[in-house]
Amino acid sequence: MAPTKVATQAATLNTVLVAIDRSALSLLELDFLQFLSLRPDSLVVLAHVISNPLVDSEPADRPHDDSKDQYSAIEEQIEILGDRLPCTYDIEIVKGDPADELVRLANIYKSDLIVIGTRGLKGMDRVITGSVSTLVLETAPCSVLVVKQ
Repeated sequence: MAPTKVATQAATLNTVLVAIDRSALSLLELDFLQFLSLRPDSLVVLAHVISNPLVDSEPADRPHDDSKDQYSAIEEQIEILGDRLPCTYDIEIVKGDPADELVRLANIYKSDLIVIGTRGLKGMDRVITGSVSTLVLETAPCSVLVVKQ
């Protein structure tokens, strides 16, 4: 019997994008990676999006002078997480709308999978703040694994 499409995809994860947000939920997301059987030559992209409610005139994916310290602190924390991985990793720290930026990065890296956490917001909280995981799920170019808190 030939392997199903899902089994074939699971066996060929070359690039996985993981949304990191400096919370305990990010640790759960990384724990789920152990179940994916990543190869040593797989690439995990650890992506952190700094929410940017105001439109800047500078490019969204470049550090601004006033935020260099913020970027450095985030990068140091993400490196600690990355060092736990059994494969190579890249770090992406960008500024913008979280859902849009995660989908953009998934397209750039040609990701096979996006791993993202959800806090399980319900009712008005979800309506007011929106759900990044739902937007990513609806617009992603690849499969999405949503990890619940």
